[in-house]
Amino acid sequence: MESPVFEEIDPADDCDCPGCAHWRRVLPHSRTGRFPGHPAAHRTALVVAAAAAVTASAVPAAPAPSAQRPAGPDVPAGDEPGTSSQGKRAPLHGPRGRAALPVSSARVPAITRADIVERARSWVTRKVPYGVASYWSDGYRQDCSGYISMAWRLPGNEWTGSLGKYAERITKDELQPGDVLLFHDSSSPHGGSHVVLFGGWTDTARSQYVAYEQTPPHTRRRTTPYAYWNNSARYVPYRYKGVTGPSAGAGAPPPTGRTPFPGVACFGPGAENEYVAELGRMLVARGAGRFYPAPPGPRWTDADRGATRAFQEAQGWRGAAADGLPGPLTWELLVTGGGRGIQSGGSASVAAGLSPTPSSHGVPGYPGRASFRPGAVNDHVTRLGRQLVRRGFGRYYTKGPGPRWSEADRRNVEAFQRAQGWRGGAADGCPGPETWRRLFLS
Repeated sequence: MESPVFEEIDPADDCDCPGCAHWRRVLPHSRTGRFPGHPAAHRTALVVAAAAAVTASAVPAAPAPSAQRPAGPDVPAGDEPGTSSQGKRAPLHGPRGRAALPVSSARVPAITRADIVERARSWVTRKVPYGVASYWSDGYRQDCSGYISMAWRLPGNEWTGSLGKYAERITKDELQPGDVLLFHDSSSPHGGSHVVLFGGWTDTARSQYVAYEQTPPHTRRRTTPYAYWNNSARYVPYRYKGVTGPSAGAGAPPPTGRTPFPGVACFGPGAENEYVAELGRMLVARGAGRFYPAPPGPRWTDADRGATRAFQEAQGWRGAAADGLPGPLTWELLVTGGGRGIQSGGSASVAAGLSPTPSSHGVPGYPGRASFRPGAVNDHVTRLGRQLVRRGFGRYYTKGPGPRWSEADRRNVEAFQRAQGWRGGAADGCPGPETWRRLFLS
């Protein structure tokens, strides 16, 4: 049986603003104190709630809805997407484009799973609006079937009635990122059918998964109950025939001794577990030995992040896809021996596992709050401590500043912040961008 691939992700988290991106990483699991939806909605929540109460008192109660699949534990009830309409088969850029080839003679371009998911993410990032008769700049129709045609890099825009001819049916247990769940309703082919891209399981029970889909109002990525919110029994798993890689074949035996992806919570500042050590060993085997001055261990360090980023960039990934934190696809390629290895070379800062941070006006670039969280071990902590000592704020150190973030670091930072006249939350001992700037400015 194929080992599951997990992707930890919050529902409706297709927003890429700095605030949402920060909280997705800092609180990947906690729901405590979090408001459903975009953080910017907090300030209008009371107004909306009050208006809703007035409206409810003035409108008669609606009849009870028909039985439907209950919302999953991570998705608010009533937030389920509805089934949308779709267009017919069409060439790229619409009816005026080059005539679409018959399905039987159309070519099946080769593509890796990583590329499929990356292409799917590109529309999520751009929030491509939904449209049955609209075509995006890449030539693909902006509906559910056009979206899958784009992700698979098909030569034209297919629909749910023809996508299956480019793929082969698989079982639920064989699902991997880049496969699809297809529902084609022959009784209402353009109004009741739908297709979503499978992005990975979110739980060991395989009851929920990450779905990439094109649905009103725009492309989104969210945790979805298997197989879908409605008509669940009618969704069929399919694998694109042109997918390449060591785990591409539907009937290929699973690799022996393979460790399933343990989830993003096992990696990052403060993490210490067996999976970090296993990640390091796999990265060294793929050419990342220069990042590790000592053998990889169970505690997450900047060396792990730098090596992971180098491996991701070797696959041609950029931006958020190469953030140095392993996800399902990074882990999949490492455990199966797929993808490209890390080439020799690179700058000294990259080889040391450090993120290149630009300097400004003589002040070294602020490395981010994650570098100063409990359990963090990196050179930024050492640099911070040494500067605190130089500025006369090292009284809480019992020995020289080191790379491991400690209570002594926090108390010294707090003393520096209070010396700036800050109080309360502004003097919490956690260095932010302004604390960093003032500390290194003189």
